[in-house]
Amino acid sequence: MSILNEIITYNQKFVENKEYEPFQTTKFPDKGLVIVSCMDTRLTELMPSAMNIKNGDVKIIKSAGAVISHPFGSIMRSILVAIYALKAEEVMVIGHYDCGMSNVNADALIAQMQDRGVESSTLDTLKYSGLDLKKWVKGFDSVEESVKNSVELVRNHPLLPEGIKVHGLVIDPSTGKLDIVDADN
Repeated sequence: MSILNEIITYNQKFVENKEYEPFQTTKFPDKGLVIVSCMDTRLTELMPSAMNIKNGDVKIIKSAGAVISHPFGSIMRSILVAIYALKAEEVMVIGHYDCGMSNVNADALIAQMQDRGVESSTLDTLKYSGLDLKKWVKGFDSVEESVKNSVELVRNHPLLPEGIKVHGLVIDPSTGKLDIVDADN
């Protein structure tokens, strides 16, 4: 049985038994907060628990390394939608220690792409289209600096309204301890 079949079978029972009822809320974040965090599996339940966040409290946007790499990419668009359409008033970028993005070797990742069937001609097309693939998949050396860079990108965005606070934190994926690296007072 594939994971999809397993999930659908479980989901049918979940809905039939109305197990969704404790999670019902509105689309507006009760705490007025949007969080950009890493997609690391260790943070799925740990981070909300460590921050006293319940279903309906915040908008959470996940990306590899909690990196916001483009001022007009989908992550920044999601932040702006959360602010303008969903009443968020504060943004937190939360990276974590022992992040896999700190170990990403662009050359090795591209080699893995080719090993799994991505043709060299495809890589050439991307290069000629202006995409620097090595830069695009590159990791970072310091999670703190990466978080600070993402915070600055959000803070200085031309479409961010005045008064929105933007903070940067790093969480320990073992204990849930949060360290502030950039607080917007």
